[in-house]
This record gives sequence, structure tokens and C-alpha cells, in this order.
Amino acid sequence: MKVIIPVAGAGTRLRPHTYTQPKPLIPVGGKPLIASIIDQLQEEAEIEEYVLVIGYLGNKIRAYIEELYPHLNITFLYQDERLGLGHAIWVAADSYADASEVLIVLGDTIVEGDLKSLLQQPHSCLGVKKVDDPREFGVAETNDNGFITKVVEKPRIPKSNLALVGIYKISNVPALQEALSYIVENKIRTLDEYQLTDALMYMIEQGVKFTAFEVDNWYDCGKKDILLATNAVLLKRRGNATYTLPNFENTIIVQPVSIGKKCTIKNSIIGPNVTIGDNSTLNYAIVRNSIIGNYASIEEAVLHKSIIGSDASIKGLSQSLNIGDNTEIDFS
Repeated sequence: MKVIIPVAGAGTRLRPHTYTQPKPLIPVGGKPLIASIIDQLQEEAEIEEYVLVIGYLGNKIRAYIEELYPHLNITFLYQDERLGLGHAIWVAADSYADASEVLIVLGDTIVEGDLKSLLQQPHSCLGVKKVDDPREFGVAETNDNGFITKVVEKPRIPKSNLALVGIYKISNVPALQEALSYIVENKIRTLDEYQLTDALMYMIEQGVKFTAFEVDNWYDCGKKDILLATNAVLLKRRGNATYTLPNFENTIIVQPVSIGKKCTIKNSIIGPNVTIGDNSTLNYAIVRNSIIGNYASIEEAVLHKSIIGSDASIKGLSQSLNIGDNTEIDFS
């Protein structure tokens, strides 16, 4: 089993943060997205062989992964042109040609479910989740026997509410390679990109059987609100929040929070649901439900539902507070 993680996208929905920081390295729940994905795969499925398709700011992703996971067998491949998810998997075709099965996991998505059960399915299998409005996602349609009969990318009029969540187990690797080559060589595009859904649909038409595997939770971290909500959820998971902290001067910590190494924090209220990167400085700050990057400087500011990039500096109005016991503060 090889895992393919495409992380070549530009993350346009999270700009301006992704102008200088690739989306998979944005800290969520105390660690970058890509680290959460790889850690989950190692812990739940003991997978140690990966193919990462990188592109936009890919050198930063590669440097981070090589430093953090020197013991894993990881191949890096560049997608020079961002022509869609199907194109990214096609670019990597030679790297997984010898695999009996492959698992494709999107590099900006957190999925929770029985991963071992997914991998043990006898047929190729697509992770799905019921959603209220499936028009923004790939969608799967199933028959009465539970097999997938059709997949379509962002349908105008969906005939199913089963959204594809970004995890795909492929048992027939040669059929996947044939399908990807077919759509690329014949320039079959949807929404001006080579879609993985089109390749999967070609496989279904050729008789490859797919089943749907409904996951427990799914966090598509491509938008600010979802990113912050995911941060809050993950901080509540065991091991993600930082409970052993220095005695920050004149500071109140409201758990759960994750605070990186060598941070200087004083005269502040931090939390709940706050992730702060390494080497950041906060003074006279009130921060909740927010993500702050590495080497950031926050002074005399109140932040709520905010994402602050690495090396950013914010200085606002000074607040003079006289707060008694059992007091509730709401600055909204």
C-alpha cells in the first residue's frame, strides 16, 4: 500500500496567508495540516510509504516533511502545471506503478473514521459524507447494493447528497493509471481541469467496482471559518493541546490552547481554542478562537476568529482592564 498526497495547490481560498505559506503547513490544532494527516495514517494504519505531489511553495513542504519524518519512505514529485487533481495523480503514476493498492488522501482535508476498515474493503472504495448542499463537491451516486454507479464533480443538480471527502482507496492500480492516461491524452476536462472524478467514472464504466465508505467527520480546511472550527475540534482531542506551559507573566490561559516553543507571552488572556506557533510574542493581547503563526508579534490587540500569518505584526489600541472574579468578557 502506497499513500499519495497531492499538495501542489495554491490555496487561493485562504489568501493572503497562502501567498507565502503553503496551505498544508498552516497550523491547525497544534500542528500543520500535513502533519495531522501523516500522523493519523501512521497511527491508525502504520503506513510508512508516501508519494507527495508538490508544486506551489513545494520546497517549504519538502523541507518540513524531511525534517519531521526522516524515518519514512517519502517520494516527492513536482506538478509543474496546476491542472487539477487528476493531473496531479497522473504525474505521479510511475511512482506507484508497483503498488498492489494505493490510498489517495487530499493534503488539506482532515477525515475521521475507521481507517483500518476502509483499507480492508475488498473493492476500491471512496470516502463519502452526507452534506446539505453537495454542489460544491464531488458527488457519488450508489445503487441498492451499495456500489457506486456514478461520480461527478460539482454537479449543478445533484442526484445524491454523498460528497466525496478526499480519501480514495484504489485496489486496481493499472485501471487507475489507464483511466488517468485516458482523460489526459484525450484532454477530458471538467471545470477546466483534469478531475480525478472523471478518471474514477471511466473506471466504473470499464467495470471496476467501487463501494462508498461513510466517514464519521470531515473537515475541508480550504476556508477560514472551517479552518478555525477544525482548529477548535482538534485542540479538544487528547494530545493536541499544550497543558504543560511556562509561567507566562501576568497571563491567563483558557484551555484548550496549543502554544509553540520559545514564545514570550505576558499581560494577556489566551484561549480558548487558540493555536500559537513557535517564537511568537504577545503582550497586552486577548486572543480566542484564533490561529497565530510562527514569529508573530501581537501587542495591545483583541483578536477573535482570526488567522494571523507567520512573521506578522499587529499593534492596536491599549486596553485597561479591572476584572473581578467570575466575570464574563465579550468584546464582540
